[in-house]
Amino acid sequence: MEIKDLKIAIVGGGNLGRSVADGFLKAGIAAPQLTVTRRRVQLLDDLAEKGVRIIKDNNAAVAQADLIIIAVKPYQAVEVISEIKSTLKAGQLVASLMTGISIAQMKELLPNGVIPLRVMPNTAVALQESMTLIAAPDCSPQEIALVQELFEYLGKVIIINEELMAAATVLGACGIAFALRFIRAAIQGGVEIGFGADVAQQIVAQTVKGASELILQTGHHPEQEIDKVTTPKGITISGLNEMEHQGFSSSLIRGLLVSYNKINNSK
Repeated sequence: MEIKDLKIAIVGGGNLGRSVADGFLKAGIAAPQLTVTRRRVQLLDDLAEKGVRIIKDNNAAVAQADLIIIAVKPYQAVEVISEIKSTLKAGQLVASLMTGISIAQMKELLPNGVIPLRVMPNTAVALQESMTLIAAPDCSPQEIALVQELFEYLGKVIIINEELMAAATVLGACGIAFALRFIRAAIQGGVEIGFGADVAQQIVAQTVKGASELILQTGHHPEQEIDKVTTPKGITISGLNEMEHQGFSSSLIRGLLVSYNKINNSK
């Protein structure tokens, strides 16, 4: 099957589900290929105006879909999958965007022959700049290639083992919030040293974007690029050292570990 023939149902049109739909549309996926469900369908009127099928009925949404993307809260997993179970058919792919719901748990809820996988994007999907991690141990090579191609419309994709999914959630999905908190702090510092907030935001956002591209395009370790900016007795190394004295790196690492442990402890 080719992407242009793929029928996609997104069950749960909240922030993440609608962001995925927006990303697909911007990437050129045809609106008639998409169905999105939400109880309050009026909140998705903008997608409906673009030609996306918006309905309340989850069963009607998944009936003819090749790929079902479940984008509800983890505590809703049992309710939603149980609701659509009788409609699902062998050969359909069910991709869970739900944190902490394992493939083994999905198999217990899904009918035989329906193929579960886990997909962890972040909210940059709407801009086609997501870092998406996929675990699909039950998919064939052809199915993995299809799903990978689809989500590459939304940014970068890495296929991982499922045991790394909790770590992927923290580093990629939670990570976008951590990066944004750094941006906010840098903007506040920029205001303190003389810029207006709007100008500081532009400077910081473009600087972070440039730093990311340096790593993505060169493959260099961050320290290799840092070394190009730090000169003996210079202002950059002075600022970096003060940040480290105040626990910059260690606090970030500890924050990642707290989030990671919370996922594992909630299982």
